[in-house]
Amino acid sequence: MGLEWDLAADVVVVGYGAAGAAAALEATAAGAQVLVLERFAGGGASALSGGIIYAGGGTWVQEAAGVKDTPEQMLAYLEREVGSAVTPETLRRFVDESPALIDWLTGHGVPFEASLCPYKTSYPNDSYYLYYSGSEVSGYGREVAEPAQRGHRVKGKGTSGKQLTAPLAASASRLGVRVETLTQATKLIADDNGAVIGVECWSLRDAPGRIRDRYTRMAKIAAKPGIYYPPLRRALEKRLAKLDRRYGKPIRVLARRGVVVSAGGFIANRTMLAEYGPRYRNGLALGTTGDDGSGIRMAQQVGAATDRMGNISAWRFILPPSSFTGSLLVDAAGGRVIDETRYGAAVGHALITEHEGKGWVLADDRLMRTAISQIGKQGTWFQRMQFEVIRRTAVRGDTLEAVAVRAGVDPAGLRETVAAHNAAMVNGAPDPVGKPAEFAEPVRTAPFWLLDVGIQPSLTNPCPMLTLGGVVVDERTGAVKSTAGNDIPGLFAAGRTAVGICSDSYVSGLSLADCIFSGRRAGANAAAEPTPPAERATALDNTTVEGN
Repeated sequence: MGLEWDLAADVVVVGYGAAGAAAALEATAAGAQVLVLERFAGGGASALSGGIIYAGGGTWVQEAAGVKDTPEQMLAYLEREVGSAVTPETLRRFVDESPALIDWLTGHGVPFEASLCPYKTSYPNDSYYLYYSGSEVSGYGREVAEPAQRGHRVKGKGTSGKQLTAPLAASASRLGVRVETLTQATKLIADDNGAVIGVECWSLRDAPGRIRDRYTRMAKIAAKPGIYYPPLRRALEKRLAKLDRRYGKPIRVLARRGVVVSAGGFIANRTMLAEYGPRYRNGLALGTTGDDGSGIRMAQQVGAATDRMGNISAWRFILPPSSFTGSLLVDAAGGRVIDETRYGAAVGHALITEHEGKGWVLADDRLMRTAISQIGKQGTWFQRMQFEVIRRTAVRGDTLEAVAVRAGVDPAGLRETVAAHNAAMVNGAPDPVGKPAEFAEPVRTAPFWLLDVGIQPSLTNPCPMLTLGGVVVDERTGAVKSTAGNDIPGLFAAGRTAVGICSDSYVSGLSLADCIFSGRRAGANAAAEPTPPAERATALDNTTVEGN
């Protein structure tokens, strides 16, 4: 091809979130020289996350907390959640390796704590780091498996995603992984036979230090708090683009053995979102500016197949307070939406796909008083804020008909729903939507409350969303598949760039667990690629790698 290269490594990793860090660490452990190309400063959406790893089957954290779990119970539950996103063999491997995954993270300095949350919540406060992070205790989960707490929250204040990504990056640095920050991958380079041999980038590596510092600061603000206020993010993105145009330059990076693309999903790309998931336009984009689908698009340009691109996870949490497991979640017709103990992604999916995004939590006076008394102790600062928002905008009525009219809910439908719910409790019959009896509470005491939890644009009570589809990979190696069904030589993918464990259904921690699982797989197999073909070896003659 006669190309000249600015940088080279055995394995080149695109994107430095949890999946990218895992890939870099495993490739290094396999003896490869690794170079990471990072668009900003590292961490990605993983650093913005709550830092939950879904793991079980007897992890050291579970055992220290006294939680009894087995691989068989974990597998039975995940078979229901994961569906056909991956083969049974891959899911079995994910489950069997789960305790070792936590050991691996611990070995790289990621902190965990065996403090068990005693109540059902969507995300525990800083007192607890192990909890039910999915629908394990719901009727949906109990039909197939005994419940077990598998949500391993990385120990750290607030949303603790950084306590996952920072130790992994620090460990990689100690082991010799080199990172080119402020370097955006723009195109995969393939040889005449279709093998991926490198990456074209736009980089600020030679920009003045003050410009790099300014760019890094603005990118950090665009990520968070920009995630919560899109106008701020868009304004900063324009300024970042201006600096890119003025100070950036193209560089070409050679990959002697392979390229791992772990550049996130496409939740930040409004055009792709409109194409694949138009019903999900009113949510909070749970990611950074870098979650723009560029990794997926680059892979497509060299022939990659994609799947499940329309699968988008939208979260509507009604917990905490934990007493709201006893509430009734109703739609505009007054009918039940779902078992109120289900995980928030299942709630959000039901609201958007079956109820036009409209939903209200119905609570009687007794339940509401309990909820108000719980939220201060159970909630994090953002959960307390969100509860206060829906409480202040709620409507009340001395009768079910009165509160229904004020909220815009069908009065007859609401009355019928409450009657069926109360009758089931009195008669010892199953709950109409399958909620376990231990969580059911009668609706009897006025005033009655309807709290609006519908899916709509909101600064103070947003609906977080992330994309779950991506490029198709060989589930044994992480190699990217072509549209013809063949492995694309030299190309691997991981995390939300690729189809993975959570691509059909999401529960908290399953995406990060899959990022580590798929990242390690891709990194190890990229490092194990055969001896580079003659063309790559020839290209190395004109390549200089700084620091070598």
